[in-house]
Amino acid sequence: MKFIAFIPARYGSTRFPAKPLAILGGKPVVQHVYEQVSQVVAEVYVATDHREIVDAVEDFGGKAILTRTNHTNGTNRCMEAYERLQTSTDFILNIQGDEPFIQPAQIQAVMDACRAHPYAIHTLVKAFPATTSWEELCDPHIPKVIIDKEENALYFSRATIPYLRDVPKDNWASAHTYYKHIGLYAYPAGVLERIVSLPATPLETGESLEQLRWIEYGIPVRVVKTDIETIGIDTPQDLTRAEQYLQSQTKETNL
Repeated sequence: MKFIAFIPARYGSTRFPAKPLAILGGKPVVQHVYEQVSQVVAEVYVATDHREIVDAVEDFGGKAILTRTNHTNGTNRCMEAYERLQTSTDFILNIQGDEPFIQPAQIQAVMDACRAHPYAIHTLVKAFPATTSWEELCDPHIPKVIIDKEENALYFSRATIPYLRDVPKDNWASAHTYYKHIGLYAYPAGVLERIVSLPATPLETGESLEQLRWIEYGIPVRVVKTDIETIGIDTPQDLTRAEQYLQSQTKETNL
């Protein structure tokens, strides 16, 4: 089964402009992602809307594809990049360009799941620790996922779901296993072609979560659970936290 990986990297982030080029541990954030993905996927491309990012990727020896600036999400950007390659594949991986700590083992787990269920979209989730505070659990920037008994996603939301009636909010994380979504997708090539052509849906528009469009149209979205924590870079504050984490890991390695 063939896989091609795309790393969508948009220059004009509202909360953190030029985020893919921000320096983390002496390298651009996008380079960290590229190097992690390249350990398990033979064909990797950064799909970006800005020439400066293309130049940065080529400077570190990576491959990049310049796409249009008007894409509303990474899925559409990946589709354009795939079309520009004029090739074929079984699955297209979409690894967000702001996930510098995504692990090869996580990507490999998603690829293995694709082989077992080649008809579905696959994505990555992680359980919130039982000690998670209410403030973090209800953070709208961390989408939550409801999962059925067969490991299919039933719903994604920025709200804290499910609602636990008669349980104090400070105890929700210990009373129920909540899952957060991690920005990694694997699409069967034919399914990707379909979902980018579908009109936006009310749930997608309301929550600003593109995964809800797929669910509303009845496209299976299977989840792969991971125990590995990642640090996404959404704001300059996240970059500072990631730098501190990287330094702490370096110190542990040198002990």
